[in-house]
Amino acid sequence: MNDNAKITSLTDEDFDIQVAAGTVLVDFWASWCMPCRLQGPILDRVAASVKPGGVRIYKLNVDEQPRTPSRFQINSIPTLLLFLDGQVVRRMIGLQDEKSLMAALGA
Repeated sequence: MNDNAKITSLTDEDFDIQVAAGTVLVDFWASWCMPCRLQGPILDRVAASVKPGGVRIYKLNVDEQPRTPSRFQINSIPTLLLFLDGQVVRRMIGLQDEKSLMAALGA
């Protein structure tokens, strides 16, 4: 387990920089969304399971940061986008279980 794993929040301003290199999973969410709130602890467990230096996991609040969700046509939440070197390689819509996320991340 990676006890140092931490999921941080992205903003419209730093989004492109953070997803530009490597493998990155971004959770598009909102505080009022119950499935989003259920997704959080699942992502915490996934983040704790990935090896250090591997996949980075971020959250982006669609209410507070509206430009980025619009760019990626996020129409329902939670939506998780998996990026590889800045390009979307997978889109997962709705609540995702831990096993499915680990499989998507190749872990």
